[in-house]
This record gives sequence, C-alpha cells and structure tokens, in this order.
Amino acid sequence: MIIEPKMRGFICLTAHPVGCEQNVVNQINYVKSKGSIAGPKKVLVIGASTGFGLASRITSAFGSDAATIGVFFEKPPAPGKTASPGWYNSAAFEKQAHSAGLYAKSINGDAFSDEIKRKTIDLIKSDLGQVDLVIYSLASPKRVHPKTGVVHSSVLKPIGDDIFTNKTVDFHTGAVSNVSIAPASEEEIENTIAVMGGEDWGMWIDALKSADLLAPGAATVAYSYIGPSVTEAVYRKGTIGRAKDHLEAMAFTITEKLKGIDGKAFVSVNKALVTQASSAIPVIPLYISLLYKIMKEGGSHEGCIEQIQRLFSERLYTGQEIPTDEKGRIRIDDWEMSDDVQLKVAQLWTEATDESLPLIGDLAGYKKDFLNLFGFDVSGVDYTKEVDEMVEIPGLV
Repeated sequence: MIIEPKMRGFICLTAHPVGCEQNVVNQINYVKSKGSIAGPKKVLVIGASTGFGLASRITSAFGSDAATIGVFFEKPPAPGKTASPGWYNSAAFEKQAHSAGLYAKSINGDAFSDEIKRKTIDLIKSDLGQVDLVIYSLASPKRVHPKTGVVHSSVLKPIGDDIFTNKTVDFHTGAVSNVSIAPASEEEIENTIAVMGGEDWGMWIDALKSADLLAPGAATVAYSYIGPSVTEAVYRKGTIGRAKDHLEAMAFTITEKLKGIDGKAFVSVNKALVTQASSAIPVIPLYISLLYKIMKEGGSHEGCIEQIQRLFSERLYTGQEIPTDEKGRIRIDDWEMSDDVQLKVAQLWTEATDESLPLIGDLAGYKKDFLNLFGFDVSGVDYTKEVDEMVEIPGLV
C-alpha cells in the first residue's frame, strides 16, 4: 500500500515502515561514527521503541556491542492498517542488531503490569543471566495499577489557584495564540504521579533484584526534564513536574536498595525535543521551535540520539565518578539551559506572532521532526512507492 500521513490533532494515525527503518539506520550510523563506548554489555530498556528509550537501546547495542531486551507497548499492523511507529522502529532495530551479530529480543505489552514484568524476568533468566543497565523510559497517558486495578490517568495542568495563560503555537498551521488552562485538582495531581512518577520504576527494580538479575555494579537510569521559566507553570511546577519530583526522589530510594550489589540509580535531565508527548503539552511546541532556531544557529542542537550518545560517552561510562547537580541528577540539558541560549529564548518569546515565528523560530524543523517520528519526511525515502505494512519484529517473544 502507499502510506501517507493522516493527522488528528497532535497525533499521526499512520506510520511508514521504510521511513521508520531509515530513521533507525540513521541513528545507528551516528552512534557508530562516534566510536565505541566502554559501556554496558547486557541491557534492559523499559520503553524501548521511540524517543530516548529507542536511542538508549541503539547506543547500548551499537556503541557498546550490548545484548538488549526491549519492553514496549505498540500496535502491530493489520492488512491495510499500519502499525504504530514504535513497532516499525523496533523491527528495524532488531533487523540491524541481528545482522551485526548482536542479541536483541523484545516484549510487547503493558510494562506497568505484573505479567510483563514476569515475562521479562523469565527472558533475562534464560538468555542473559543478569543485566548491568536498566533504562526506564516509559511515557503513557494512563496506568492500570497492578496491585489495586485502579486506572490512573495523567493530566497536563498547572498547580495552584490561578488559571494559567501563555502563548502556544499550532505547529500544523503556525498560528500563535494564547492558551488558558485551569489548575489541577488534588486527585488529578495524585493520578499524574501514579502514572508518571517513580513507583513503577521502583517496582521493576525490586522485581529484578529479588530475582537476582542485577549484575554487581549495575546502574539504572530514568529520564526527566526541567525546562525554562516560560514553561514551568504548565510543566515543572505543574502536574508533570510533581510526577518528575517523585521520579527523581525514587532514584535515591533505589540506590539505597542496591547498595548490596554496589549499584546506583540516576535520573538524567534531558533536552526539550519533539516527541508525541511533548507535542501535546501547550506552550512547549512554541518554546521548542524558538529553541531549535537558536541552538541550530549556535551549532549545539541535538536530537534524541545525539543526547543519549553524549550521556553514555561523557557522563555514564567515562571511568570517572558520574557528575551530578545539587539534587543528584545528571544534567545532559546543559547546552539547552545555558544562560546565553535561555536569554535569547526569553527575548524571542515576547516577539513571537503568526507573522514573526517563521523568521525567529524553526517551525519547519519542528514539523519535520514531528513527521519523522512516524517515518514521514525522511530523506532518501520514496513515499510514492508501495510498501508492505505487515512487518514483523524478528525477536519478539
């Protein structure tokens, strides 16, 4: 079939298997071009199919020759209907990994569930014995709690008494407008923490440790974001930020539990990037479009793969003590949050209108990155050709 992008709001309903494969190959080639990393050898990536999780799996495999197990929840294809992009990404990754002689297997299902944890534990036991790195990179709008059965749904709202109002942009049309968001209730805050906080990360590590599947000196890393003052009301000081606070606190709890094996847990604060999740957050698309313009002009722009390759090669696996900030977090958002970049963003923010944004921002880059997430607008791919949507993941368990 010939596959074209079909949009509904901030979601694309289709994905292109060849475009997704080319994206994965491009990321693999970038990691290989940077040379080998004295990194992990047996890696579990929870949330392995897109974004930072996929980049972590690629960097582990093609930077350190690691065996990898990926856990994700993706929609498989059906005749005449495409799979979700993460399905095609994972299929492409495994195809490339197997061609390179690397172990790579995947589990598709709800990572919040006890069932998928047990399935993953059984696979590690039978195939790898132990893992020396666990990446936790889940992004989900809801979570069925494995112990209570309660369905928790996250919200993107400010916290406090006041309605939040600021600029945003419709990245499809380029229209800049004001958006107003009512503050979250206490129940909404707690639900967001239940979905996006650190409880499930802790459950994963407890399960792996109880089964003796964590190698001596094993590390686990979860991903977070802080961001600038213009987004903090709806992000870092909002419901998501409260969940991230919980996630970051969990790192210390996990580290304490791993003392017996000399293991450690870290939270890496990463750069603002175009993801399916970030596209849904008001204010963020406008901020990213301005940020991209500044960082590209300054030569410091990074995508997911550049961020994670630098995290592995310059933070996690240098042979030295891992540098952290005053709250114990790894900061790989350092280029984004530099004073000169943020000063320029703040200045451009006040100038952003429908007319000025094409000049002062990089809305075209934002749109391209968004389409790339789904395998569209990827250089070198002929979208007029018919492709087979029925792609299998070779190492799916």
